[in-house]
Amino acid sequence: MLSSRVTAAISSSTTTTLFINNPKILSNKFSYISNPLNNSAKSIKWNCRNSRMEKSASSFVTRASAQPLTNPGELIDSVETFIFDCDGVIWKGDKLIDRVPETLDLLREKGKRLVFVTNNSTKSRKQYGKKFETLGLSVSEEEIFASSFAAAAYLKSIDFPKDKKVYVVGEEGILKELELAGIQHIGGPEDGDKKIELKPGYMMEQDKDVGAVVVGFDRYFNYHKIQYATLCIRENPGCLFIATNRDAVTHLTDAQEWAGGGSMVGAILGSTKREPLVVGKPSTFMMDYLANEFNIQKSQICMVGDRLDTDILFGQNGGCKTLLVLSGVTSVSMLQDPKNSIQPDFYANKISDFLSIKATAV
Repeated sequence: MLSSRVTAAISSSTTTTLFINNPKILSNKFSYISNPLNNSAKSIKWNCRNSRMEKSASSFVTRASAQPLTNPGELIDSVETFIFDCDGVIWKGDKLIDRVPETLDLLREKGKRLVFVTNNSTKSRKQYGKKFETLGLSVSEEEIFASSFAAAAYLKSIDFPKDKKVYVVGEEGILKELELAGIQHIGGPEDGDKKIELKPGYMMEQDKDVGAVVVGFDRYFNYHKIQYATLCIRENPGCLFIATNRDAVTHLTDAQEWAGGGSMVGAILGSTKREPLVVGKPSTFMMDYLANEFNIQKSQICMVGDRLDTDILFGQNGGCKTLLVLSGVTSVSMLQDPKNSIQPDFYANKISDFLSIKATAV
């Protein structure tokens, strides 16, 4: 059960983090939220005139270059829990990556807790459970954490008012999680067919009861949604701008990369000049939630992902061990580029590299 204690951090683009407690700055420069469970934080309530959050205290550590995973058994033995990204790690599009079932079975046999975290907000936890099942993987709903769920959980954690609504730029997953949380919402896929006729004197009117706009990946994104979200954020007092993620690309199919949720967020950022609150990776919101939900020490977690700026940063921000896999968006050359400042603890080709411990044992 989440408390209403929330803290926030403003991340710079370098390896350092700047923490600001200036309301004037926070209103325009807001990035990743963290640690809603920290009892030392001030209690935060939704406020129609001042919906901002307080500071957090944390810092990045300069890390040595990533090492190839030459001893997977040692890493497995050093942690209790593995958190896996999904797209590019478990599957690509609707195609399972080679030898994933055997790898997950091995880790379960060794008594490891497995958790699956995805920035893709198009599905709810229940819908993702069905996708795992379709791909032949036995994963419970309680082991799945999508950014659609994170958006709803965050709003609950700040006691979002019952009489306020959320305008959704996104797909069914966000709507379903908001419904489960008892939060009123409008928008979503049904606005995908709406068009604007720019006749002389025409003005769009937004619902004045919208207290938050949640933006996620949206295959039905259009100008109506941009304008409606913009009006809510700019004109409704205290309206929150929440992003499920800012991923530049995603894997809709296994054939190529496709523009990700960050492109939808960027359009609304451009029209509002407001930075969103990001509840998905690399925000530590989901990490804190998971640690509390399962009573896990973060030092006993290994985050496994294919993206440096979301998955690996997510793990590092949370104080976890990190493993980059090269089965998704990141290549060795990208990892070793001198301009790249995000270095995981280890890197491997695929999660099936863990299976080498079986071959060693034979």
